[in-house]
Amino acid sequence: MISVENLSKEYLSAQGQRHTILENISLDVPAGSITAVVGPSGAGKSTLAKCISLLENPSRGRILVDGIDLSTLSGEALRRQRRLIGSVFQSAALLQRKTVWQNIALPLQWLGVVPHQITSHVNQLLESVGLTHKANVYPAQLSGGQQQRVGIARALALNPKVLLADEATSGLDPQTTQSIIALLKRLRDEYRLAIVVITHEMDVVRQAADAVACIEQGKLIQFGRVEQLLSSPHSLLANQLFPLTPLPSTKAIEVSLRYTAKMVTFDWVSRLAQQGILIDILAAHLENVAGCLVGRMRIAISPSAGFDIDHFVQQLHAWGLHLDHPLPLSVFQEAG
Repeated sequence: MISVENLSKEYLSAQGQRHTILENISLDVPAGSITAVVGPSGAGKSTLAKCISLLENPSRGRILVDGIDLSTLSGEALRRQRRLIGSVFQSAALLQRKTVWQNIALPLQWLGVVPHQITSHVNQLLESVGLTHKANVYPAQLSGGQQQRVGIARALALNPKVLLADEATSGLDPQTTQSIIALLKRLRDEYRLAIVVITHEMDVVRQAADAVACIEQGKLIQFGRVEQLLSSPHSLLANQLFPLTPLPSTKAIEVSLRYTAKMVTFDWVSRLAQQGILIDILAAHLENVAGCLVGRMRIAISPSAGFDIDHFVQQLHAWGLHLDHPLPLSVFQEAG
């Protein structure tokens, strides 16, 4: 696993002014899991990626892989431990004059691994990323998605425990993005990798991430499992993943709901209608994430006479639905 503890990164400007890019970032990525790091442009995501890969030294804080603090190492000890972190970026950065097989073998050759072990390991990696049939072709003959697969295979050449993917799906078409997401999930399970995905693409978070860290202005504002954050009524992540654009409102009372259970009663709207409570769905964004139906919904309620708020809320909870805010009785009395 990889742990980032109270990591801060500062730069000095040409005028000697100190600029804080990251401030006290802490997150844990267990083995066999994918954590996505999201945030607006300029939030500090790329700087965090550079610090995790040790391309930049943090100003303060620690980076631990399997309990070893990499930020205290130098020289050969640091080079040895850096091999525990494989990196793949938006550009696969392949050597154009070398074949796919040669690109993947390069890190092993630099380390002086014996040829027969290189052959065995590279062939295994090619099979893992589905490119055995492309072993002897050159990068220019590959699609963007295939080049990214080669980059991932090369990042795994030294048997890392952590894989850092910095905007690895950016610029790819939707179908290719899907294939890369599926590959990362399979490699997570196959190699028990701790994968950190730096991304601005919400589809990657929805489909691949086990946990997500939201960064804004260099600060960690949310961190947790995806389904937990999506079920939080005030979650910024939920607003990003499931934005709601309501239809023109009626005079009925508007409320927001959250789907938070693995099983939600599918006919809850018709059940309420049978009780004389009419529901208009103004906006909704629902998806299955990590086996749970999660998302948000804005509805308009037209209650009948004698509407019982407490009973209404209890029914929603029993059906796997939760209100973002309490419903005061006075509102319904005024509506009636």
